Amino acid sequence: MIRMKITRVDMENDNTPILSNAEIDKYANQVLYDYKPELLHEPGVVPFEHFLESYLGLKLLFKDIYNENPKNPILGRTIFHDSLVKVFDREEERVLNVPMKADTVIIDNYVMKNGREGMAMFTGVHEGAHYLLHSGVYSVMRTGQICCRRENVENPGGLPQTAAQWREHQANRFTSSFIMPDSTFIPFVNEFLRGNGVYKRYIRLGKDDDMDILFKDLLPERISEEYGVSKSAALVKLKKSGFIATGTSI
Repeated sequence: MIRMKITRVDMENDNTPILSNAEIDKYANQVLYDYKPELLHEPGVVPFEHFLESYLGLKLLFKDIYNENPKNPILGRTIFHDSLVKVFDREEERVLNVPMKADTVIIDNYVMKNGREGMAMFTGVHEGAHYLLHSGVYSVMRTGQICCRRENVENPGGLPQTAAQWREHQANRFTSSFIMPDSTFIPFVNEFLRGNGVYKRYIRLGKDDDMDILFKDLLPERISEEYGVSKSAALVKLKKSGFIATGTSI
């Protein structure tokens, strides 16, 4: 396992790493090269369970994580030191405080339902990204864990404002770059576009119905099939990679 050497931290904000997107992308590629180098050359699906357990050496559990706000589901938790986690026990129909060991990732059962495979993979790698990037933050916190809600994992958002938002941005950036590395993603998209007679460098959604269908439906669907991600994750990657003009609502 390759650990990133963190050289700059925000000491006023829980030692949150100060990282550029380019640094995160480079690190994600280094980890992917160490884990499954073939995925840097040919598009494919990352087996997130194997990545977490066999490569990162984490214990992976699937639980009904207790959530006081069901409108904003909790998708995953990463445990950095021994602590308690609230889970809902369906057999006893009550909330339990369950002891969890350090280096444990919990994925909520909600994520693992049929049809949510893309969400499951993104959540799993997102939690692994926290473990790789933010152990220096959460291992010294009293709670010793990070709780990631749907808005943290799926929100492409604007510019982060708080240290916690920056950490979520970093985890999401790592995850997107790890699952859909530019070395395969950009050639794959360009080939698809050329095959559909599109040679523009980028497009703005809302200007052409045919382009909207291509970029919002057909292309994300192909990316989803090839990389195993959700269509929403594919759209975000298209925007971050410059195929959809910055500032366009997706």
